[in-house]
Amino acid sequence: MKLGAFSISLAVKDIRASKDFYQKLGFEAIGGEIDQNWLILRNGDTTIGLFQGMFEKNTLTFNPGWDAQCQELSEFDDVRQIQQSLQSADVTLTMKADENTQGPACIMLEDPDGNPIMVDQHR
Repeated sequence: MKLGAFSISLAVKDIRASKDFYQKLGFEAIGGEIDQNWLILRNGDTTIGLFQGMFEKNTLTFNPGWDAQCQELSEFDDVRQIQQSLQSADVTLTMKADENTQGPACIMLEDPDGNPIMVDQHR
């Protein structure tokens, strides 16, 4: 199963303070809108998302169809294929994609410790 690019989505209390902190660690903003309370930061191949008021918990995020630099991959497992594989393995999904659609879609699940995992396909 090809899950795509990995990042962590952080549920932050003060997006400006978090942005300043992570910039001191060498991260640079590459996307998002601070006025909309979300930013994407990168340091090398490491990507973190800062989200104020959007998530209850920090979330592991995978993006099928993208590499670590958010460049489109020519071959990837569609989120609906991933969903079918997980369901066949008796993994409970907390959010499902409509299998009758194509293109962008998202599924969510939790690991045994309750950590949210989002598989978020943008293409």
